Amino acid sequence: MSAGTPVVPPPPEAARPSRAARLVGDWLPALPLILVAGALLLAPCFVMLRASFADATGTGFTLGNWIGVFGSRTARAAILNSLLLGFSVAMIALLIGAPLAWVLSRMARGSRSLYLGLLNVAANFSGIGIGFAFVAALGTYGMVTLMVRAAGLDMVPPAANSFWGLVLAYEYTNVPMFVLFSLPSMALLREEWWEAAQCCSATRLQFWRHVGWPVLRPFLLASWLLIFTWSVGMYGTPVALMGGSPAAYPLITIDMSRTLQGSLFGSQRMPVMAVILMIFAMVSLLLFRLFTRRGLKWLT
Repeated sequence: MSAGTPVVPPPPEAARPSRAARLVGDWLPALPLILVAGALLLAPCFVMLRASFADATGTGFTLGNWIGVFGSRTARAAILNSLLLGFSVAMIALLIGAPLAWVLSRMARGSRSLYLGLLNVAANFSGIGIGFAFVAALGTYGMVTLMVRAAGLDMVPPAANSFWGLVLAYEYTNVPMFVLFSLPSMALLREEWWEAAQCCSATRLQFWRHVGWPVLRPFLLASWLLIFTWSVGMYGTPVALMGGSPAAYPLITIDMSRTLQGSLFGSQRMPVMAVILMIFAMVSLLLFRLFTRRGLKWLT
């Protein structure tokens, strides 16, 4: 470089955005969705939580609402019945849905698309439609009931407001839903693993005990939790099946429905039941994340 050549200073470094600016830039596109979720999900939850501890005037704080709910025999029966119904429905969905999901995962693409379409239709069929379908099929003069009686068999279908009546109605939706939930996890089992097990003289039972079940267990349990939570909180189907008749099998959602319709329980009971459902949902969500994270960590 000659003595007369001017020295050009290097360009100044661009100022790096602060951490707060980067955080705002990352979350700004999601701000409308966050506001909608806060207005439609979080705000009602806080309002319901506050109402569960509000006194008769609505301004004070009291534990009397919770004490009254857990001190009531009908309320305790509704909570226990809801948990038992959800557990039974989820277990039946697991026993039926897991083999169906395995069979569907091994089908050809064309056949699988047809069955997936049918499962999607069945999974979105609930509420008043389920109630009408149950009465039309298994009611006193339902199609299935009359066909079985015409064959010479004495069939007494379960009542719509009984435990088994609710189980049958719930399974119409929950078995297809369980299949759709657990179907992606079935693709994790590779054919090479079964071929390797055969090379080691392993039986199919040994393969499922030591390879298949450990891989699928976290995802099947996660699907079971979703079905359990969904069954405990179902509102439209039990209300449609029971209607205005006395509940032979009381549930949390039926209790809430009768409270909203102005029953003798008072307006302070419904927020407590709603908060109990929220607690069940949050615990199930945490366990769901734990199971899925464990399964993915094992695979990676």
